[in-house]
Amino acid sequence: MPSHILMDSAAIGRTLARLTHEVAEKNKGAEGLCLLGIKRRGEIVAGRIAALMQKFYGASPPCAGVDIGLYRDDLVSGYFVPDAAVNSPGFSVGGKHVVLCDDVLYTGRSVRAAIEAIFDLGRPARVSLLVLCDRGGREMPVSPDFVGKNVPTSHREYIDVRLSELDGEDSLGITAPEEPARGQE
Repeated sequence: MPSHILMDSAAIGRTLARLTHEVAEKNKGAEGLCLLGIKRRGEIVAGRIAALMQKFYGASPPCAGVDIGLYRDDLVSGYFVPDAAVNSPGFSVGGKHVVLCDDVLYTGRSVRAAIEAIFDLGRPARVSLLVLCDRGGREMPVSPDFVGKNVPTSHREYIDVRLSELDGEDSLGITAPEEPARGQE
């Protein structure tokens, strides 16, 4: 299955820097801000945004991952067996502006589950959604507040996000199923 690279490491770095500035601008700084990333890649995105907040603004907003395994709506389907942990970010979300981070937004179901998990931790003043890539295809009424790149895709295509912390490199690509050979359609 061929993959077309849409963002290399430098482009991802520039995009995360832009998103960091957008979050700070909308929040009027870093006061009262915390970052929660949907495990695994969303947690890495949140950590990078937190590091850039420190670099650009000298502020270190609390940052942690949120496990959505027990909140997924496919838990009852019988094919999904959660390997989930209890969420304990080490800080309170009560009264804070929570920026929920993820790598790719598609149907919105992961975001819905993450919002449930956040409200089990406390009552934030506001929840905003930051995604590295929005591929469209929503099944839930979810809209991101901060978007790195919009990449409309069909349901047969996939967005492949690679982050150095897990994959040894940074890239964002689109993977399409192989085209049938001539005469095999």
